[in-house]
Amino acid sequence: MSVIDRPTGADQPAARRRRGRRFLPTGVAADLTVVVLGVLFVLGIALQGWHLLHRGDDLFLFFPPLLAWWHPHVGVGTVPAIMVAVLAVGYGPGLAARLRWRPLLWTAYATSVGWTLFLALAEGFSAGVAGKLTSTDEYLHDVPEVSSIPAMLREFTARIVDGRPDQWTTHVGAHPPGAFLVFLWLNRIGLPGGGAAGVFCILVGGGACVAVAVTLRALGAEHVARAALPFGVLIPAVVWIGVSADGMFAGVLAWGIALLALGATHRGRRADLAALAGGVLLGYTLYLSYGLALAGLLPLVVLGLTRRVRPSVLAVLGVALVVGAFTASGFWWLRGYTLTAQLYDQSIAKHRPYAYFLFADLAAFCFTIGPAALAGLRRLAVAVRRPPIAVPLLVGAALAAILFADVSGFSKAEVERIWLPFAVWLVLPCALLPRRGIRWWLTGQVVLALLVDHLLITPW
Repeated sequence: MSVIDRPTGADQPAARRRRGRRFLPTGVAADLTVVVLGVLFVLGIALQGWHLLHRGDDLFLFFPPLLAWWHPHVGVGTVPAIMVAVLAVGYGPGLAARLRWRPLLWTAYATSVGWTLFLALAEGFSAGVAGKLTSTDEYLHDVPEVSSIPAMLREFTARIVDGRPDQWTTHVGAHPPGAFLVFLWLNRIGLPGGGAAGVFCILVGGGACVAVAVTLRALGAEHVARAALPFGVLIPAVVWIGVSADGMFAGVLAWGIALLALGATHRGRRADLAALAGGVLLGYTLYLSYGLALAGLLPLVVLGLTRRVRPSVLAVLGVALVVGAFTASGFWWLRGYTLTAQLYDQSIAKHRPYAYFLFADLAAFCFTIGPAALAGLRRLAVAVRRPPIAVPLLVGAALAAILFADVSGFSKAEVERIWLPFAVWLVLPCALLPRRGIRWWLTGQVVLALLVDHLLITPW
């Protein structure tokens, strides 16, 4: 170092800080360090969970921190799933960079649906797709009991209460009636049973990654949308998106935000319709799951970035139309939430220790987002060249919702599916990973999904 380059005065503290960081990992080494720490965290939580089970604690988990059973298996979907994964890893990043926008979205959607469906078919169609929503605590169990939808809505809150002979089954009573209505409508239009319901959830949930990309492009971050899209398609969350109603929730929420973003960044009649439709979908998410009220942070980010009054008013109108329709039909959201909270306090949740699940929830969620998302979040936290402001704000909104749900104690276990609507937004930081290693990171996501899907049996 020459005299002119030697730090003096105010520069010396900065130089000492740089020397102090010399031995800390940076770049790819830091990414891998975060992943290793994440693996150790999950392993530690798993071992603690097995210890608690051995001690006799009621965790109601069979493979901590996941609600799953150890059961290695292969099925009709195994080979196609591997083929789709190989093609997506090999060609996905290149196609995402050079394809025109609309063909890219259709390609991503088809790949996402195929990947999700084939993973579900690893258990076979009857068990992996058709059987997941037909168990005694799932939505379809109560469909035959409903002869009148208006009467069902009027009586819905009365049947939440524990101890009634006509009490709703677990998933129906623990959610607002929106999700139940979807399966009732499918039944009414001639698509009854678990097969149609399972495929419907896959078709809707498989579009969540596309909706996230549409949102980013509308907010002026197309390069981020393109770079993150392969990670959205191959996110390990598809293991649960394909076999649970929460996967459908993720798709509905994501498209509500995407339509709002399109309406808020364009002008004209189409933009107005998009903003209104986005508000309707966002309003309907409130009646899919009480926890999705936390998702309100995401559309607020969109409205805060665009700062336009007209689409904001139209979106609020769309939400109000949904809320008004349910209220007029006899279901009051706050009353349902209060009764469900009481039901939750009387359920297995009261036996699950808060201190353990405060961390076990985060460990389970690591399976949902995968190692690439952990590395991407690290990149976002230390980024020197900041990405478009929409990226940290949307990611921050999703993380805030997750952390609030975790600390509240209303999410004890099963978050690998419950937090799916937030998980799909956490692939955005993967766009910051170095391009030279993209295929390795995608491979890590794929391997995790394949291992979970073929070594464990999940109830969803």
